Amino acid sequence: MLWIKAFHIIFMVTWFAGLFYLPRLFVYHCEAHDVLSNARFCAMERRLLRLMTFGATFTVALGLLLWSQGGWGPPTPLWLHLKFALTLGLLVYHGWLWLLYRSFARYHNRHSPRFYRVINELPALFLMGLVLLVVLKPF
Repeated sequence: MLWIKAFHIIFMVTWFAGLFYLPRLFVYHCEAHDVLSNARFCAMERRLLRLMTFGATFTVALGLLLWSQGGWGPPTPLWLHLKFALTLGLLVYHGWLWLLYRSFARYHNRHSPRFYRVINELPALFLMGLVLLVVLKPF
């Protein structure tokens, strides 16, 4: 069980590294206006998205495995329901980042660097919520 938990955390860190870095790449991508830079940023973003998706997949899979082995019984604690909700929100955010990447790849970016700087802060809010729920286990 501890091995599963350790790898769950390792993959979560991998996922969050990408969630923090991809919008930053988008900021730089907005400021690049030549074809070569656009191709370079698209390649970097695509590779990062693959790594993030790998991290997300194993984070969720190992989290569900921990939940199934947790022995909490039918009444799952409220903090865990909230953790699931935040994780679902992160998955939606991850999908949204993928859509934003696709718009860059098609030369259809409609957002400013400031927009990407703002959305770059969203994963920090999710991370704070998740860590506080897991450590404090309120309710």
